[in-house]
Amino acid sequence: MTSSAEPKVFDVIVVGAGAAGIGVAVALQDAGVENFMVLERFTVGAAFALWPEETRFITPSFPTNSIGMLDLNSVAIGVSPAFGLEVEHPTGKEYAFHLNAIAAFRELPIQPNTTVLRVTKVGDVFLIDTEDETIRARHVIWAAGEFLYPTTGGFPGIELCRHTATVRRYAELEGDNFVIIGGYESGIDAAFHLAHQGKRCRVLDKASPWESGGSDPSIVLSTYSFERMRTLVFKERVDLLPNAAVTSVTQDGTGFSVHTADGQNLHTPVPPLFAGGFDGSLRLVSDLFEHREDGFPLLNDQDESTIVPGLFLCGPAVRHDDHIFCFIYKYRQRFAVVAKAIATSMGLPAEGLETYRQWGMYLDDLSCCGGDCFC
Repeated sequence: MTSSAEPKVFDVIVVGAGAAGIGVAVALQDAGVENFMVLERFTVGAAFALWPEETRFITPSFPTNSIGMLDLNSVAIGVSPAFGLEVEHPTGKEYAFHLNAIAAFRELPIQPNTTVLRVTKVGDVFLIDTEDETIRARHVIWAAGEFLYPTTGGFPGIELCRHTATVRRYAELEGDNFVIIGGYESGIDAAFHLAHQGKRCRVLDKASPWESGGSDPSIVLSTYSFERMRTLVFKERVDLLPNAAVTSVTQDGTGFSVHTADGQNLHTPVPPLFAGGFDGSLRLVSDLFEHREDGFPLLNDQDESTIVPGLFLCGPAVRHDDHIFCFIYKYRQRFAVVAKAIATSMGLPAEGLETYRQWGMYLDDLSCCGGDCFC
């Protein structure tokens, strides 16, 4: 006799167990949501664990203090990577350890090694297809990694380059006279570490990020990068080449040539390093969102899709007007908004989220500081 039992339906499925996924999962717990699951393609904090060994957070970590400010790299109230790790600029592996500690302490329901293939909505239920099963949920929070999939397009010959995200240790890279394509944080980070290995580097960028004014690291280089650029070893071994848009990369018997729109041809005996960005995971659910003119998903005030109710976005791809939430200390402000919206739709009072307001985090909409607190 076959069973007629209805398949289990979760109240919420969170896709991704990085900083955004772990942070919003904690907020769901605090809102009183119990029937949820976090799906992770690899393991908790996997994208951070894959950082080059020498790469560190550009945002400094300080223990939570008495005036109500969270550690800039915290994803939950009451935890601080600075306090737990005793470092100011954590490495990727250290931060992955921190996220795993939070997940274990909060006993978050995480299903690792689960690759989400597609998300569809049938009636009032989402179907989350994985390689092994179809999971059902009334709400989905997309918090999958945006910095795990290196960009593979952009100009002819990009396949000849090595993306900085695939470097495990800069100290292991052989050769000299490196050409780095991209002068934002990853490019400057690569140049700094290679310079400390005695290598010479040329950093190309289509603009001039090291000369831009402003104080928001979402747009300009961080002070941490500027500080390292002022070191003697960086000045002696790194050349910065602005306004040099790369048009192609070619290879011959002596190495590689990087060609730019202004007519430069830079030769290097080793594969150029590409620090030009990532193809985010959002492409898997792109059709479930309307899009802004800049290509980012269009969201309502609760970070919910405007065309598929019940689908929420958390993480660095969140945008509202001209506000960019691409750092942890920015997008964590939206965790309670999403958790409260879901809890309220379920008839839960979400009283446990009131503490978030005391820590300067959103609970309702974009009214707090015009939408860009701590920026």
